[in-house]
Amino acid sequence: MQATPPGAAPPAIAADDEPDWPLAAPSRTDGSTIALVVAPVRALRHAGSGATVWQVPPATTWSGQPMTLLVLEAVLRDGRRWLRVRLPIRPSGTIGWIPADAVLLGRTRFWIDVDTRRRTVTVSRLGRPLRRFRAVVGAPRTPTPRGLTAIYERNPQRDRRGFLGPWAIALAATSNVLQEFDGGPGRIGIHGRGGASLRDPLGSARSHGCVRIDNAAIGWIARNVPAGAPVLIG
Repeated sequence: MQATPPGAAPPAIAADDEPDWPLAAPSRTDGSTIALVVAPVRALRHAGSGATVWQVPPATTWSGQPMTLLVLEAVLRDGRRWLRVRLPIRPSGTIGWIPADAVLLGRTRFWIDVDTRRRTVTVSRLGRPLRRFRAVVGAPRTPTPRGLTAIYERNPQRDRRGFLGPWAIALAATSNVLQEFDGGPGRIGIHGRGGASLRDPLGSARSHGCVRIDNAAIGWIARNVPAGAPVLIG
């Protein structure tokens, strides 16, 4: 997916509340912790030690939105709190450890399930399904990569009738097949439909890996679900 730069900043959707320590793992029923990066920070291979996995910037590399990461785990090392986070880099599913004092923490009660077999997208809040949408998923040769990822960016599109529809929600996941697509890094996203993408009916498996849903559906997700929220692709 290669979204056009946003015509306007996405609406600010605050995390639901501040987390309590110790931090729990992401949960469909109990909510998840998200971390807003406030300054450049090194993500390490281990908590407090090891090689640098990635130099995490405070803004996303494409549209400059606040970098918000899904927290998987938290530990205390030598009096300092460390967070194990999902990183939006290759290979898909890469994790790293960052110090908790480099971020602002919040909670989200939202969870998104992408079912590639049933070809649906379900949005839940504290375990209660709110919306379920039919979807186009990756074709057999370019499958939508499975696993736990998170929302990376929410980009409104200047051409609301274009291939991506009115919104493109980039995920922290990347294609396991395509190293590059349409000038971008092969990032997986959930987006709307328009133009040529309307040729593939909802409920089919014909995309290059992205998940396409109805335009009203993608607008609802973009307005309600914050960056960093977990997305489980199965």
